[in-house]
Amino acid sequence: MIKNKIKLIALDLDGTLLNDDKCLPEENRRALDECIERGVYIVPTTGRTLEGVPKEIKGIPGVRYAITVNGGRIMDQEEGRVIDSRLLEPEQALKIIDIAMEYPVMYDAYINGRGVCEQRFLDHLEEYGITGAGKAFIKSVRDAYPSIRDHVAATGEKIEKLNIFFKDLSCREEVRERMNALGFTVVSSSMYNNLEINAKGATKGEGILRLAAHLGLSREETMAFGDGENDITMIEEAGLGVAMGNAGDFLKERADYVTLTNSENGVAYAIRKFVLGSET
Repeated sequence: MIKNKIKLIALDLDGTLLNDDKCLPEENRRALDECIERGVYIVPTTGRTLEGVPKEIKGIPGVRYAITVNGGRIMDQEEGRVIDSRLLEPEQALKIIDIAMEYPVMYDAYINGRGVCEQRFLDHLEEYGITGAGKAFIKSVRDAYPSIRDHVAATGEKIEKLNIFFKDLSCREEVRERMNALGFTVVSSSMYNNLEINAKGATKGEGILRLAAHLGLSREETMAFGDGENDITMIEEAGLGVAMGNAGDFLKERADYVTLTNSENGVAYAIRKFVLGSET
């Protein structure tokens, strides 16, 4: 990899750019600022909606674009518009919800950039393995409704993504198989006990390529960082795919390079190695 060839850096957030407290380390921030000064696009690439991207990241001067909900939407913050979207139709989302309702799981949906959840789930997040900073985050970006199914049916809006969180992991693979069998989904995961259901074409990897084309960049000019299953496609599709030191072997095996962990500023380390031309 030739230093300074990279023009777009796509960054997963949780377990990657953010530390374990879900904060942006100063060393990572400095590396991002230096990239922006050199004209490199810094692109948060996440399973979250744009609202869920921390202000300390999307508020960085020069961070204009974001790939959200696992590639379901590509956003231009400066112009306040959607560049590209791959969404689930309401009737497709209802089929997914109907399957989820057969199991002891928590499920929610993203609609128009906002999470919708049932209060009965929000009151018992710990039962679904959601604690600490994750619990606070989910409560901050979800609106409560008596029935998500009824809400989806009533609004008629397209769905950006559905999440499923498991109490009992023994049924997780069965649910995954049933979701894949629907034929109109992309199923991935960002946590040990969840599944994320998107529409066909909504992957981080495809999102990077679509944004790069929009900006007139080649695949070879892109770099991606990730740590989880929903990062596989972008690690494989980017010109330089970087797995975090805390990533699973399944991702490290697919990566071009394995950097330090998210608690060791692994993003900054690899950026300095491959983009800025210096290592710390």
